[in-house]
Amino acid sequence: MVAMTAAVMLMVGCGSRPLSPAPVENRGTSAGRPTVQAPVASPEVKQPPGFENAGKPGYYTVKPGDTLIRIGLDAGQSFRDIARWNNLENPNLIEVGQVLRILPPNIDNTLVVTRPVVSGTANSTTGSSQAAAPARATSAPASSPQPAASEDDMGWIWPAQGKLITGFDEVKNKGFDIDGRSGDAIVASADGRVVYAGASLRGYGNLIILKHNNTFLTAYAHNQTLMVIEDQMVKKGQKIAEMGNSDADRVKLHFEIRRQGKPVDPAKYLPAR
Repeated sequence: MVAMTAAVMLMVGCGSRPLSPAPVENRGTSAGRPTVQAPVASPEVKQPPGFENAGKPGYYTVKPGDTLIRIGLDAGQSFRDIARWNNLENPNLIEVGQVLRILPPNIDNTLVVTRPVVSGTANSTTGSSQAAAPARATSAPASSPQPAASEDDMGWIWPAQGKLITGFDEVKNKGFDIDGRSGDAIVASADGRVVYAGASLRGYGNLIILKHNNTFLTAYAHNQTLMVIEDQMVKKGQKIAEMGNSDADRVKLHFEIRRQGKPVDPAKYLPAR
């Protein structure tokens, strides 16, 4: 009897303990409906200027290490023209991925092609009054029009008097290296306009770039002294600099001819010595 009473009391005692509710994860609203979390919008990716023109003819996508001067040299254009065509307030501020126009936006912006006067031809001795006179009627068949002078025919001259120490190589040397003494005269190889005069292009030192027409640029590097300024017109044979060793291991002139921005062998254009 005593044992039975103790067992009953033990069962009653256990049943009188308050039961803790099981933990419940609240996964809904107060109305019992599940909460739907709105998707987080990804931040908008900012595209570089001109990205819509990437890959189009006449445009160039800026790569790491590029400068506007280098882009202009490789495109055969004045870096200031490229800055103007792209409305760049500061030509030194361009960004990787930016797409730049590197050709004139229309024909009105192109430079007039300059061609040398070829001596010894019939036209060179014709007076202005004869040129202005009306053509006489003739029964003879009209002759075929003469082909225009080639843009390659610029009447090139050597830019310095020293001996050639390094020839052209498409990979190792993009022009001629010409020996000389510090202060020797550097002259324009053909008529042209100064589109760059400065020392901002690594590896070239004090550099002058001349634009001769829509096809050709020439570059004159490692100078000691520059004697022209940008936008100045120069004549073939005019002294434009003095030879030096800026950004070079010796006194020399590094000379390049670029045809539509591509380095070409000066030996194909300069007269034989």
